[in-house]
Amino acid sequence: MKITRVLPNNRRKAFEVDTRGGRYVFPYAVVRPTPTRENGVVSVRVDDEMGREGFVYKLVSGDEGAVHIDHVLEYNRDPAHMADMLLYNLTLCAQEAIRKSKLSTRELIRRLGTSPAQFYRLLDQTNYRKSMRQLLTLLRILDYDVDVVLKSQRGRAGSEGPASQEEVRVSSLPGKPLKRIG
Repeated sequence: MKITRVLPNNRRKAFEVDTRGGRYVFPYAVVRPTPTRENGVVSVRVDDEMGREGFVYKLVSGDEGAVHIDHVLEYNRDPAHMADMLLYNLTLCAQEAIRKSKLSTRELIRRLGTSPAQFYRLLDQTNYRKSMRQLLTLLRILDYDVDVVLKSQRGRAGSEGPASQEEVRVSSLPGKPLKRIG
């Protein structure tokens, strides 16, 4: 995701980061070095060296800091970014499961009913357009169990209402548990 514009907002004590997807607020308190009333932001710019996926700011003291868009999206819990991170982490788990497996690549491709090219796209952690169904099928073939836990977002900062103590668990057939990431 490319940053189109970034502005310091001293009243809110935050950077306002504009992208094609919308505007995100990123508090000064989260960045290092931290801007203060005495050591405020002198300049801020979108960084071309980061491929316009980050910004650099300079303080009165001369200190500089840089922030990548991923940090902004994680702080704001952007739903699309969080879904991409889930897919990324599951792909890393699948790669690790394949390394530990005694099954050959050819056998995995045969059991998935797919082509070698599609198999390798499935294992590419930077491919976010892959099928979650195929990834879960691959993990099942490798005899791994995937649990999906749904938790209410209520009670978190920015959410309305009390937190829900209720959890819904959806589980595949028993297998080896995956290690927790994140």
